[in-house]
Amino acid sequence: MKSAKLPIIRLQAVTRDYHMGDEVLHALDGVDLEVMRNEYLAITGASGSGKSTLMNILGCLDKPSQGEYHLNGARVSELTEDQLARIRNREIGFVFQSFNLLPRASALKNVMQPLVYRRMPKAQRRARATEALQHVGLGDRLTHLPNQLSGGQRQRVAIARALVGKPGILLADEPTGNLDSHASAEIMALVDRLHREGQTVIMVTHEPDVAEHCHRVVHLTDGNITSDQIQALATGTHG
Repeated sequence: MKSAKLPIIRLQAVTRDYHMGDEVLHALDGVDLEVMRNEYLAITGASGSGKSTLMNILGCLDKPSQGEYHLNGARVSELTEDQLARIRNREIGFVFQSFNLLPRASALKNVMQPLVYRRMPKAQRRARATEALQHVGLGDRLTHLPNQLSGGQRQRVAIARALVGKPGILLADEPTGNLDSHASAEIMALVDRLHREGQTVIMVTHEPDVAEHCHRVVHLTDGNITSDQIQALATGTHG
């Protein structure tokens, strides 16, 4: 299909400035970026390079100071707050370094949470959340609270929550940052599989071994893209 070749994301001359007293911090400085459907993209760079700012703009959590962001062909700057909230709920799945789980809710209830805002019947929410947890290998942990799970299992719950709404884009911000090496490897194997199954994945990371999993690596320096490379896959885990 012709539409399949259009970028799911297009940034044109995007800047993001923060005013701090009399000073202006240029977090992003004229970024151009296109992302195609089913890409597996890493955004890398040192602390303060603009990675998190770029991720927040891609996730519609923040808006550019200048420039244009088109998501699925829609100009994000023209969308209302309600429309942006709908996009965040339906089109983008978020995974964070700190998991961001509800501590007193079971794994199942955590994963069901995004579907509450869709006014989906409870039985359907439960079925969708159960399926998502089974998909990440936690079908036997539905009733466990976060403090009864390992770090890797908590991140699997967070990934299931991100995927339960069947979003077009999975945004992961340092998804292995709080995990040991074994759990990190398991999470990246899961993300690799999700990409093979057709998921578009955009991941912020400062870890080279995590970026190696991605097919494309965009490197930021001082708010500018200084490198954008398609890379040969280092391992045989990506299919």
